[in-house]
Order: sequence, then structure tokens, then C-alpha cells
Amino acid sequence: MSSAIIVGAQWGDEGKGKIVDALSEEADLVVRFAGGANAGHTLVVGGRKIVLHLVPSGILRGSCMNIIGPGCVVDPEALEKELGELEEAGIAPTPRQLALAREAHLVTPYHRAVDRAMGGKIGTTGRGIGPAYAD
Repeated sequence: MSSAIIVGAQWGDEGKGKIVDALSEEADLVVRFAGGANAGHTLVVGGRKIVLHLVPSGILRGSCMNIIGPGCVVDPEALEKELGELEEAGIAPTPRQLALAREAHLVTPYHRAVDRAMGGKIGTTGRGIGPAYAD
């Protein structure tokens, strides 16, 4: 049994999602281990453009289990929106294809309000991710 781990060396767009997408064709499991819905990646699979923010890109393959891991910060509203967009694109993940770790951090409206009130002073995007990690 072999494993591949994709870890970025910097914050920001460095192409991790595209590499994970390419490797997920042969994967049994794709786990997102950190981050929130502040970033995202755009993938073109089968001629379809899909933008993901929280859900691991293995979801586009349908053959592997995808986990939003314990180091992630999850805004339920953002996740619901992303799942709706996936469904509109013809991708409706089942519980065998997508799981959310119990230990994942929760972004609440309070976190978003604190983030906006701070005016980006901690380098965040106003989506409550920094304050949720701080809590």
C-alpha cells in the first residue's frame, strides 16, 4: 500500500488542488487536512469547470472517499453552498464519498463578525477563519 501526501510550501495559490485532482484518479482516500473556504481551486474535468473551496477535489472522481479533516475550519453556510453547486453540476456526494471530521473547527456568524470588525488586521479574508482558529 502506498501513500502520497501533497503539502504546500507557502500560503496561497500554488497548485495543490490540481496535483491532488490528478492523483485522485487512482486514490482510495483524499483528505483535506487544513484551511477553510477562503481560497479555492478551479478544475476542469470532462470539459466541466468546477470551483471547490472546502470539499477535496477527489469528489470529482466519484470513486474515492473524501474527508474534510480535523484541521479544517468549516462554515456550514459555505459548505452547504458548495454542495449545492456540486449538485447543480451533476455531482451529488454520498456518505461513502464525503465525510466531515468531528474534530473540524466550526466557523460561526460570530467568527465572521469578529473578522470583519478587525478589518483584516490579522491577514484574513473576513470569512471568520482566523478567529475560528484562534478560538
